[in-house]
Amino acid sequence: MPKMIVSIDGVVIKEVPLTKDRTTVGRRPYNDVVIDNLAISGEHAALHMPVPGGTVEIEDLQSTNGTYVNGQPIQRLRLRNGDVVDLGKYKIRFVHEAEPADNFERTMVFRPGMVPPRAESSRPAPLSGAMPLSATPAPTASIRVLTGPAAGREVVLTKVVTTIGKPGVAVASINKRHHEFMLVHVEGESTARVNGVATGAEATALRGGDRIELAGTEMEFLLATSTI
Repeated sequence: MPKMIVSIDGVVIKEVPLTKDRTTVGRRPYNDVVIDNLAISGEHAALHMPVPGGTVEIEDLQSTNGTYVNGQPIQRLRLRNGDVVDLGKYKIRFVHEAEPADNFERTMVFRPGMVPPRAESSRPAPLSGAMPLSATPAPTASIRVLTGPAAGREVVLTKVVTTIGKPGVAVASINKRHHEFMLVHVEGESTARVNGVATGAEATALRGGDRIELAGTEMEFLLATSTI
């Protein structure tokens, strides 16, 4: 299934699967993908996919600052796997794993924590006494809600990007990067507070036991080491 990976300053803030024949991107809340930034027009761009899972075209909706694909301004263009769409300071990477890029081998998208495959002939012999990969400790994390109607609820952070908060009030995301979890502001005038300290626009590394306050709700970040 094709999807968009939205990032700013190298930090992924959301992943959006493309499931509709027309997906809109813009600043207004009625868009399918809302980017709350003044550089983004109310209705900035649209992605067209006439056949489910098929080719995708992006169209600029006469936006003020324009839509760029791989650094070039466009009006309407067919997207290919790996293309990068620039909307202001935001970058949207188009991923369609079923469609290889022209004149290149199929691209494998590596997600945080994945190890690139190695040819069997070049794989080194295991070191004596080395810990097998299956026993390598890997962190697992969850968020426990402490206040409000959902108090006591616990959400395991299994996705690369998990959003928290209240749309239209304050939204943040928790991004899993290798063995770290980063809290990133997404939208809203107020930012999250971690252990009573405002986080601002920069990504904040979370540690086990951290208290997060966002949109009037207090949560606890829980971190444990498990064996995979």
